[in-house]
Amino acid sequence: MSGEPDPVRAEGPSVVTDGGNEAAKLVVLDPAGEGKNGELPATWRPLTAQRQVIWCRLPVDGALTQAEDVVGDAEPDGPPIDLVASGEAAGDALRLAERHPGAVEHVLLVDPVPDETSELAERVRSAGTAVEVLPHSTGEPFNRVPPPLPLGHPDVVAGLTKILEDV
Repeated sequence: MSGEPDPVRAEGPSVVTDGGNEAAKLVVLDPAGEGKNGELPATWRPLTAQRQVIWCRLPVDGALTQAEDVVGDAEPDGPPIDLVASGEAAGDALRLAERHPGAVEHVLLVDPVPDETSELAERVRSAGTAVEVLPHSTGEPFNRVPPPLPLGHPDVVAGLTKILEDV
């Protein structure tokens, strides 16, 4: 990730976790640092019935290291792990999956930076990990949300749910 972290977003826990420990894991790399209060965004809470959500707040020191630990500790026959990232964190998610071949089933990206991620995404796909782009901000006036679309946005959760249900 580039740039200096926003000191306000860097407050709070580096990781917010909710859901069953034995369930499939959904590791979220959030460059915006949602979850500062120690809770998942409300739109994500229903997902915890099926998965353990590990929300890594990237503006906080240590968040990316904790994501690395979760993926690196994956057992071959353990619960599936999927990665979700948006914007500039897309490259971090793809590099994490590339460093741990076979540990991640899906890398799901919201508004990735295409020039920085397209070649990396192809390498991750060729190693056997699915890479998909979720609903994203179009930047059009009717959309009202400039890219990257926040991970807590209902369209992101709906797209994520559809992809994970279809597998």
